[in-house]
Amino acid sequence: METTSRYFCLDTVMIDIVMEVEALPRRGGDALSSQYLVTPGGGFNSMSAVTRHGMNAVYVGRLGCGPFSDLARDELTKESIFVPVAANEESDIGFCLVMVDESGERTFVTAPGAEGTLRASDLTGIEVNSGDYVFLSGYNFVYPALGAVIEPWVASLAGDVVVALDPGPRVLDIEPEILSRVLARVDWLLCSADEAVQLSGKESIDESASALLALTGRRGVVVRDGARGCVVAEKGSALVHSQGFSVEVRDTNGAGDIHDGVFLSEMARGTEVGEAAQRANAAAAISIGVLGPATCPVRDEVSRWYQQLG
Repeated sequence: METTSRYFCLDTVMIDIVMEVEALPRRGGDALSSQYLVTPGGGFNSMSAVTRHGMNAVYVGRLGCGPFSDLARDELTKESIFVPVAANEESDIGFCLVMVDESGERTFVTAPGAEGTLRASDLTGIEVNSGDYVFLSGYNFVYPALGAVIEPWVASLAGDVVVALDPGPRVLDIEPEILSRVLARVDWLLCSADEAVQLSGKESIDESASALLALTGRRGVVVRDGARGCVVAEKGSALVHSQGFSVEVRDTNGAGDIHDGVFLSEMARGTEVGEAAQRANAAAAISIGVLGPATCPVRDEVSRWYQQLG
C-alpha cells in the first residue's frame, strides 16, 4: 500500500566529487582518475531513495549560495524534495572528495560548508506529524554546534514520530552523553557491521544487533553486512537474517544510505520487516554497480530483484 508518512531528513546535503582510481596514491604521489562526476551526496542519497519508493521527503537542512548549492537545489527539485529552511546567504555548501578504488571501496575527505549552520530557529516551523519519519545521521552530532541544535529538537518530538539514526563511521567521535540521549529516542538504529561492533563492543554481528536493541530500547536495529545481507533485531521477535545479493561492485558510496531509505520507506508502507530488509538489500546491490552515491533504483526494479528469491 502507499504511505502518507513523510520522511524528514536532517542528514546534511553536500556535493560529492567522485573519482574512480585504480588505487589510492601514496603520500606525495599522484593518481589518474578514469572517470569522475560531481553530484549531490550525503542526505540526498536516502531522500532520493525514499522518493523513488513513493514517500514524500523533506530536507531539514540548510543550503547556501554558490554553484554547489545551485546544483543541490536543482537535484532536490527534480526529486520533488521539499526544502523549507532558508538558505545561508553568506556561504556555499561543502563538498566531499570521494576516491573509489578498483574494489569499489571509497575514501573520503570532507570540506564542510553552509550545511553545518542549521539554527534552532530553523526547526521551530517544522511540523512533524504522527506517523512521520525523522532520519538522523551521526554527522549531525559529531559537530558540537550542530548537535546542540538538533538533539533537543529530536527529544521534543511526539512519541508516535518514528526516529531513525544511521551513526556513520565517526560514531565514536560523538560526545557519549549526547549519543546516549539520542539513542534513547531512536526507534530504528541502522548501521554497518563495523559500526555495530564499535558501538556494542561485541564480536559478532548477531551479538551486536541484540546488544544495540537493548541499548536503544524502542523498535529495532538493522545491521548491514555487505553482500551477506543484513540482520534485523526487532523488539519481541527473533533475529531476522536477510539474504544479500552477489553482484559486480563498481562503487559502494551511498549504498548504506540507499539501504536505509528503502528499508524505512517499506516500513512506512506497512511491509513486513523481513521483506523490507530484503528489498533494501536488493536496492543497495543494484546501486553499487553504478558510479555515484544517489543511485537507488525505482521500486519496480527492486521488486523484480526481490521476486528472484520468491
